[in-house]
Amino acid sequence: MKPFLEVLQEGRILVFDGAMGTQLEERGLHPGPQWNIEAPETIADVHRAYLDAGADILLTNTFSANRLGLEHSRLTDKLKELNTAGVELCKKAADGRAYVSADIGSTGQLLEPYGTYTKDQFREIFEEQVIVLAEAGVDLFTVETMTDINEIVIAIKACKSVSNLPVIASMSFNPGAAGPRTMMGNTVEECARAMAEAGADVIGANCGGITPEQMAEVIAEMKRVVDKPLAAQPNAGLPELIDNRAVFNLPPDAFAAGAIRCIDAGAVIVGGCCGTTPAHIAALRHSLDSRL
Repeated sequence: MKPFLEVLQEGRILVFDGAMGTQLEERGLHPGPQWNIEAPETIADVHRAYLDAGADILLTNTFSANRLGLEHSRLTDKLKELNTAGVELCKKAADGRAYVSADIGSTGQLLEPYGTYTKDQFREIFEEQVIVLAEAGVDLFTVETMTDINEIVIAIKACKSVSNLPVIASMSFNPGAAGPRTMMGNTVEECARAMAEAGADVIGANCGGITPEQMAEVIAEMKRVVDKPLAAQPNAGLPELIDNRAVFNLPPDAFAAGAIRCIDAGAVIVGGCCGTTPAHIAALRHSLDSRL
């Protein structure tokens, strides 16, 4: 395969995969990186389903596999094993037909003064995971679902400090009277500029409390303020609480229509987040191919 950034420069639209957690729950498992070693064939099966649906980029099952994220399940001592296994499973499933992106999520903690962690501590935590993922042989990094502008800047710089691989950086937004904001109150413009200045090769938005159509508006705002390739990974609509569980009911065709609006707004990479399935990605692939 051609280098990832070279393909983007050619103007090709790339398709991300969809949610991992949704697929694990359908298979009777709760989301988490422990399944990389406890149920590897299940993880591989999810990756293959998204590849068959038409995804160009597969995300490793390592979203919460940083030191702090693993503390809750007492798996910190398995950090290297879980991350390495996650990459190996994804690479095997991709079989050279899709890019393998290391999925990097939040620590789940807050920086000072809201929390007890310093920026240096966060940097060390991210660098530790990034080194393992890079050594395992990923094609790029995706830092996603971030709500703190300071944390995502630290994560981007951590990726860049220990590797030359491309970095996609993505933040989550919620609707507000004065426009979309992160949980910490940052605007789309503030986030776009911060991610770009930190060195991200691609910036964008994913997850959050917005519809695919609203995400298209976020992408349009990012395009207005920065000159970077843009990525969008909306949820399958807004969640509904059913039996104390968040359920996303937007059908594949409606999701695809919203994702296409994100492309029209300027996104060159599109995919799905919470609630999306291989059927959603297949619908997006079909809609995209139909435009060619």
